[in-house]
Amino acid sequence: MAKKLYVGGLPYSTTEDELRDAFAGAGSVTSATIIMDRMSGRSKGFGFVEMSTDEEAQKAIDQWNGKDFGGRTLTVNEARPMEERPRNNGGYSGGGNRGGGYSGGNRGGGRW
Repeated sequence: MAKKLYVGGLPYSTTEDELRDAFAGAGSVTSATIIMDRMSGRSKGFGFVEMSTDEEAQKAIDQWNGKDFGGRTLTVNEARPMEERPRNNGGYSGGGNRGGGYSGGNRGGGRW
């Protein structure tokens, strides 16, 4: 059964093909995905690799976790299921005071 691995600490320039090639040394790679930032279109520095078997996944963890890849130290472990996130219906969901605390009036410190 295929096992999905989380791969963190990737150089931002890493491509999915480079990720796939690196993990192919541990076995058959079913998929390799780099997570991209929606706004900038740049890599977020992490991704996921799916290995064909549990044994190959463990071999990939042993081979890459804590090791240097392109000048950065990788974190490789079994991926956890994605958690359900609350939906905000497309609106602004942040709270807090965004006004800076001004309530009007003469704040210049001048004479009255």
